[in-house]
Amino acid sequence: MQKRLSAIEIIGVSKQFGDFTALHQVDFRILQNEFFTLLGPSGCGKTTLLRMIAGFESPSRGTILLNGKDISDSPAHKRRVNTVFQNYALFPHMTLSQNIAFGLENLGWERGKIRARVGEMLEMVHMSQFAARKPDQLSGGQRQRIALARALAPGPEVLLLDEPLSALDLKLRQSMRDELRRLQRETGITFVFVTHDQEEALDMSDRIAVMGNGHVQQIGAPDEIYEAPQNRFVADFIGETNFLDGEVVSVEGGHATIRTALGIDITAAQSGVQGPGPAVLSIRPEKIGLDARAEGETRSGRIVSRNYMGGFTHYTVEAGGVSLRVSQRNAQSRQGRLDVGDEVRLGFAAENARVLGQ
Repeated sequence: MQKRLSAIEIIGVSKQFGDFTALHQVDFRILQNEFFTLLGPSGCGKTTLLRMIAGFESPSRGTILLNGKDISDSPAHKRRVNTVFQNYALFPHMTLSQNIAFGLENLGWERGKIRARVGEMLEMVHMSQFAARKPDQLSGGQRQRIALARALAPGPEVLLLDEPLSALDLKLRQSMRDELRRLQRETGITFVFVTHDQEEALDMSDRIAVMGNGHVQQIGAPDEIYEAPQNRFVADFIGETNFLDGEVVSVEGGHATIRTALGIDITAAQSGVQGPGPAVLSIRPEKIGLDARAEGETRSGRIVSRNYMGGFTHYTVEAGGVSLRVSQRNAQSRQGRLDVGDEVRLGFAAENARVLGQ
């Protein structure tokens, strides 16, 4: 298989703002034709990194390459990189066609070529019938589509998206995820997407960089990030999980045996555990079974809370002085439904847990 080339390479990049270090020695690469997401909480450094790729900020140290060319000190207008902002940044006095054409005119494109490209972009985002309208005559989702069309029109090597869905309502965000993924596949352009929303990242990305405290905590495909977190930060930030404190009994290769607060020893895949000492077991709520669905070595417990959420019901179960969050998919039948106060057996398969170093 042919090795995929890098679109963006971040090499030893750090960023200082006075005495504050926003990014610490960041190293990774983004592949060509990849939907790559920078995911993390507010203040983690993801937007700072995006702004450095765009050319709005310069690295304090390190190098940024665009298709092998050093762009660390290049001004923004000299980079074949476009950005879609959260607030769309459309010109209110211009029609949609004029908004899309504006950047092409500044690049010196010939008038006939601009007209053809504007038509192509409007068709791509399914907005041809609204070409003569102005932005204030559109819904939020329609404005977002025009912002995307304008950014894609010049054929950038990389498209940067700075939390572009955060201003939309839930249903519209969900439909725009599909739209973004479709556009990325159709154009073949590398998309770099910034968000704090884990569901968005898991749904759309080829790979995700989870960022926290100015560091890249882990990079991987969505299922790798969710199923095999490398540290407590990633396990805690992505989705929901239970943490069980314990002591390491033994370590052998990629597995560790930990004596948990439940009073049982569990051998599971491990990350960052070197030898005896404190450790924590991470287990996702949907991986824990109740009663007939319980696996492995089971323990008795009592349901102390229950939250019905449509497709799932979430329970809090107390077992041996430990509270565990358990999620179960709802069947068609309501028979056998568990309620607060019920005594249950709970358990999980060891392969569904992960031992993390403290």
